[in-house]
Amino acid sequence: MQKFIGTGVALITPFKEDLSVDFDALIKLVNFNIENGTDYLVINGTTGESATITKEEKQQIIDVIIKTNNKRLPLVLGVGGNNTLEVVKEFKTRDFTGIDGILSVAPYYSKPTQEGFYQHYKALAEATDLPIILYNVPGRTAKNMEPATTLRLAKDFSNIVGVKEAGNNQQQYNTLLKDKPADFLIISGDDDLALGVALAGGSGVISVIGQAFPAAFSKMINLGLEGKNKEGYEIHFKMMDIVDYIFEENNPAGIKTVLQELGICKNDVRLPLVKASESLQAKIAKFVAEF
Repeated sequence: MQKFIGTGVALITPFKEDLSVDFDALIKLVNFNIENGTDYLVINGTTGESATITKEEKQQIIDVIIKTNNKRLPLVLGVGGNNTLEVVKEFKTRDFTGIDGILSVAPYYSKPTQEGFYQHYKALAEATDLPIILYNVPGRTAKNMEPATTLRLAKDFSNIVGVKEAGNNQQQYNTLLKDKPADFLIISGDDDLALGVALAGGSGVISVIGQAFPAAFSKMINLGLEGKNKEGYEIHFKMMDIVDYIFEENNPAGIKTVLQELGICKNDVRLPLVKASESLQAKIAKFVAEF
């Protein structure tokens, strides 16, 4: 799955001040990333505020991104949930024209056993021929999908092609990298650990900060994939503070503030999220001005 190697970005959903979707800003963001080194785009993930986007808005967002992208980069669509039957239904009935793969979050809230995780993803894999990237994010789902479960799925289903691992757990990454099938993708979902994962044999990242600094971040990841430790860490160290800032309060309030400073969109978010605090906005503005 060469199309999912390198830097993917989890696109935000820009809003106008009235909190309607700002499609002009979305088009600007997509083009900015395509023109500055991003390798693929991820639509309707957590960073896109998928929990507070209506079904109609989601489809409009997908349509606009597909049209704007115009087949220039691979597109991954976030489709997941904790109602397995409903997710299977969406896999079977949704029109995936223009979409290259699916990112599907581990079932949240329900806290399934490891066998429950396995059976959930087994049902999804059997419902589509599209490549599926698993998404393990225990900080949001309240339950960790253990490496043994991920690797069992990797070995049993040819269309489960990778995992976005976002447990911020270096040992878990190492276990996955050590034991994975040769062609299975270990994709970092942690911006702060992404370079180290690439250097250790990972396949890249699905990043939040990458959409604001696509040239620098994708260069860093490519250096990691090439095993160029020293050069990669020179960029990593320059970006450490901003990665901390964007996750200091909530995601995507932080990254939207960065993008506002870059003139791409407003920093509005939908409740229950709120804008970054004034003190955080000031720190982000200072970083962007000096970067």
